[in-house]
Amino acid sequence: MRFQTPLVPAVLLRRYKRFLADARLEDGREITAHVANPGAMLGTKDEGLRIWLEPNDDPKRKLKFAWRLVEHDSGAFTGVDTSLPNRMLKVALEEGRVAGLAGYDAVRPEVKYGENSRIDFLLTGEGRSDAWVEVKSVTMKRTPGLAEFPDSVTKRGAKHLAELALMAEAGHRAVMLYLVQRTDCSRVTLAADIDPAYAAAFADAVARGVEVLAFGCEITPEAVELGAPLPFEAP
Repeated sequence: MRFQTPLVPAVLLRRYKRFLADARLEDGREITAHVANPGAMLGTKDEGLRIWLEPNDDPKRKLKFAWRLVEHDSGAFTGVDTSLPNRMLKVALEEGRVAGLAGYDAVRPEVKYGENSRIDFLLTGEGRSDAWVEVKSVTMKRTPGLAEFPDSVTKRGAKHLAELALMAEAGHRAVMLYLVQRTDCSRVTLAADIDPAYAAAFADAVARGVEVLAFGCEITPEAVELGAPLPFEAP
């Protein structure tokens, strides 16, 4: 999925209040950008990082820049916008390009289910069990080549796993899909030390029939596209 507006490079000054970041543009201007990421952003919010911002001229928006990418010293990219994966995946699902989830007739996003929850995608098709798909964006790396989720405690994530397990027990396909928004990772696992409760909920959900899929991303300052399937390593 291509960015609507060409991204511009900047230097990160600080990230604060969860959804705000200050940055310095190449012309020396200091600006405040929106950050579409409620997580801890471990390893992707350090002062001095080279980042990429998407500008906008929408008069309805207070902030004229949105933080989309981190470019690491190695040349690898990390996508920090947690809303982008679902927009990209919707297109990929509709086009049948997601291995393991192809062949469905309809893709419905944000369908109500469980206890005051919405599933990211409900896939339906003639003669097939409905597939309920929850998506999590993965951006943390503490070990070379290994992406980890979550980067902070997520009670909401554990709740989603429990609700997926109920769907699996009801005879549906229930899928937990981890999308790694990093170009320097080739496998995925859980950060059980950061959130033991999430890891326990994951193990329980898998035991009750929840499937696990993981994919990488192809990331450049021009676009973010679905990458290849990645191996998931249980903690």
